[in-house]
Amino acid sequence: MEDQSIISALVLGLIEGLTEFIPVSSTAHVLLAGHFLGFKSPGNTFAVLIQLGAILAILSVYFTKLLQIALSLPTSAASRRFVGAVLVGFLPAAVIGAIAHDFIKTVLFETPMLICVVLILGGFVLLWIDRKPLTPRYHDVTEYPLSLALKIGFFQCLAMIPGTSRSGATIVGALLLGADKRSAAEFSFFLAMPTMVGAFALDLYKNRDALSFNDGAIIAIGFIAAFVSAIFVVRSLLDFISRRGYAPFAYWRIAVGAIGLVALLLVG
Repeated sequence: MEDQSIISALVLGLIEGLTEFIPVSSTAHVLLAGHFLGFKSPGNTFAVLIQLGAILAILSVYFTKLLQIALSLPTSAASRRFVGAVLVGFLPAAVIGAIAHDFIKTVLFETPMLICVVLILGGFVLLWIDRKPLTPRYHDVTEYPLSLALKIGFFQCLAMIPGTSRSGATIVGALLLGADKRSAAEFSFFLAMPTMVGAFALDLYKNRDALSFNDGAIIAIGFIAAFVSAIFVVRSLLDFISRRGYAPFAYWRIAVGAIGLVALLLVG
């Protein structure tokens, strides 16, 4: 492995973990940073596979709560409803993602200009939703009805366009459908687990012949970096959103998208 590749993988892993669960699009940040670092991965697999490190961060932070839900499934209707809501919310992405996988990876992931534009547009959407006078009807993530979860799942599919943000799409959808800010972010956490594990498995299968031992070592470095940095975000994000809302992330998206556009126009 080259030292430059190791450093790039470490930087990109940290970026992935810090941005996966905030509505700024981790994929956009990783792809743009990789573009300017000159980092190449077979089939753009690196950006997807290191997301599993961020998922393990959720599992570690929410381990006790998830274990309680799992143990209570046989006797608790509320636990079964919650698990069912997460699985129902995952279904649209599972179906559409499997159908559109090759187009997403070979066309959308290879278009940095599109990513920057979507980042900026998404920033204005976040500003609009943050200032919109909404009246929440759902405050507890474990009490989301199946119909609400399914609709949020369709919003999540918008994140197949790099730059949209998986967490951003699900949070905006949940807010528009009546969730409060805190539970919308928390449901995005839980919905990420089956969605990103599914994306990991599909991408690994699709690129199994293109990956080498060196690729595996680079991915492992990014994976660990994503895990460590994501733990920090998961532990602090809900309280931050409760206090500050989503406007800070909107301004960040607009700034990164604008800087990216200028950089692409100047240096390609």
